[in-house]
Parts: sequence; structure tokens; C-alpha cells
Amino acid sequence: MKQLCGFFILLLLVTILVLSCLALSSIEASMPNLIGKPDGVYRGEYNVRGTPVKVVLDVSIQNESITKIDIIEHVASGIGRQAERIIPQIIFHQSLDVDTVSGATASSKGIIKAVENALQ
Repeated sequence: MKQLCGFFILLLLVTILVLSCLALSSIEASMPNLIGKPDGVYRGEYNVRGTPVKVVLDVSIQNESITKIDIIEHVASGIGRQAERIIPQIIFHQSLDVDTVSGATASSKGIIKAVENALQ
């Protein structure tokens, strides 16, 4: 009986993991057009469905370019905080098409989507 219970718990955990991976792979973002976007600070946020990850950030725009991204709130695990390393890449490339941080995919995608939401 204990083995059967353990098997079902393992099956449940594997199912949750697979569904989480599928949900994360469906999150896509595209860079909004910044031409004509007034200089200023724009707030964006994103809650990654199926995870505890929540990101709130401010994106500073000057001369139609991203100049700064400040994290206001980032609810994540310790490894999830490492996703904040993508911020300089977003600024440097002026793009949301950056590599996610391995092990911090949910937080990486949350940051990317929050930037997209701020700039729309």
C-alpha cells in the first residue's frame, strides 16, 4: 500500500512538472515599437501562471530606447532571482529576444513579459 501511495505521489509530481514546462514554453513576448514613445518611466507587471513568480518593474525610456529597468517586486525562489541577469541584455540589445537563465525560466519569462507590458 505504501508503494502504491508513493507511486501516485511521484506520478502527480511528474504531471505537475510537465504541465509547468508546457505552460512556460507557451509564454512569448514581442518588443513593442518604441518609435514615438515619449520619454518617461513605465510600470509593467506579470504573474507567471502556475507558479508563485510575480514581477513588477519600471522601464525608463529616453530617445526611443530603453535606458534602465528597475525591479520593484520579484517574488521568486533564490535561483529565480538569478533571472534578473537578463536585464542588461534587454537594454544592450534593445530587445526581448534574449536567452532565459537556466533554472530560472519562469522568472526570466516573467521579467520579459513585464517589460513588454510596460511598453505597450
